[in-house]
Amino acid sequence: MKRWLMAGLTAFGLMAGVQAAQQALPDFTQLVEKEGKAVVNISTTSTVRESGTASGMDDETLEFFRRFGFPVPPGMGRGQPRERQTQSLGSGFIVESNGFILTNAHVVAGANEITVKLTDKRTFKAKVIGSDARTDVALLKIEASGLPKVVIGDVNKLKVGEWVVAIGAPFGLENTVTAGIVSAKGRNLPDENFVPFIQTDAAVNPGNSGGPLFNLNGEVVGINSQIYSRSGGYMGLSFAIPVDVAMKVADELKLHGKIQRARMGVTIQDVSEELAKGFGLAKASGALVNAIEKDGPADKGGIKSGDIILKFNGQPVATSSDLPRLVSSSKPGSKAVIQVWRDKKMHELSMVLGELDQSDKASARREFKGKQPVEDSGRFGLTLQELSPAQLRETGLKFGLLIVEATGAAAKAGLQEGDVIVGMGSQDLTSLNQFKQRLAALKAGESVPLRIVRNGQSLYLMMKTPEK
Repeated sequence: MKRWLMAGLTAFGLMAGVQAAQQALPDFTQLVEKEGKAVVNISTTSTVRESGTASGMDDETLEFFRRFGFPVPPGMGRGQPRERQTQSLGSGFIVESNGFILTNAHVVAGANEITVKLTDKRTFKAKVIGSDARTDVALLKIEASGLPKVVIGDVNKLKVGEWVVAIGAPFGLENTVTAGIVSAKGRNLPDENFVPFIQTDAAVNPGNSGGPLFNLNGEVVGINSQIYSRSGGYMGLSFAIPVDVAMKVADELKLHGKIQRARMGVTIQDVSEELAKGFGLAKASGALVNAIEKDGPADKGGIKSGDIILKFNGQPVATSSDLPRLVSSSKPGSKAVIQVWRDKKMHELSMVLGELDQSDKASARREFKGKQPVEDSGRFGLTLQELSPAQLRETGLKFGLLIVEATGAAAKAGLQEGDVIVGMGSQDLTSLNQFKQRLAALKAGESVPLRIVRNGQSLYLMMKTPEK
């Protein structure tokens, strides 16, 4: 009897232990069912230009012939560069029900065509509203309405050790769910000065890029962006862009199509314990200035080599990586108050910040270089293409429609291929839809003045609506 009783108690204890363990582990099913509908798959098509030979002989074989003095067979010489189409996959998530989608900039960097697939299997062509290579954030738009959208969370409330869920399309496998915990916050990665990454151990692989990272409340706290890997696959180190950083970038891309960042014009380094002692600083903190751009903002503001910047506009600079984020979040032309440690004393200086150049070697591979979708306005004979963010920066325009082809009424008006339409009458163009709606409202025989830019010069041309 005693033996039976002990066995029963042991079994009961095991069951209780299993139940307790099950209760301790989170259940992701409701989160995935509810929030997963706002996660999308993104596929892109890009054109790659590569060198080739007239016969199809690869460069390595051709070099072998030359290196060892063999004559290159007739017809085997280097030919014209070839173009081939490549495809890549990524993820994204809907942030507004009218079709605005967030993803990584590197997902769409070279795309000529972007296709978004929803969980209900519908597919849409997407256009790039804006792309920021430095933070690796891109904002896309599809023509749809009433779409499910994510809820944006508060990254400041996110804690190390908290459960998180990643949803995306690793290796093209749609709507894949993985889970893990927050391993660290505010991670600094090499050549990534503008993002305090969230590190997790949720499994993220190629194709997950641009997908959301959820907390257990079903709120997006990050965009899955990078992994550390020696093999190319998951090794337990995944990094996400905090959603507050991403949304701030997205809002500015939506308004202006690009990001304006301030700069100081200094080169900085970390302050080690030995350097802190050498400069008479109580603890190792701040950003040590080791070089200054001549006549730059810092130079004009009185900053000197050897200064240790401890505060920027009242915000503490704990490490050198904090300073670029604080400065870049300010507006060019704004005034900044800097607290520096100099000659074993605290000094307060002020300066007017300059504007940071958009080009950057570290993030150049993420620059959007693709072509925006082409729209054909058959009534007027206009084939148009929205200028990309890179083209807008080059031309200094806020928005423009590049004329790919002009026939019919457009050609009669004097419009030419390569012209950029920037306004109608006294109004600036702000979107392709605005232009299309204005043209659609014109009556037969009615004319509209178009402001265009041709070879850097602005001029007006009158385009007449064709008679019916």
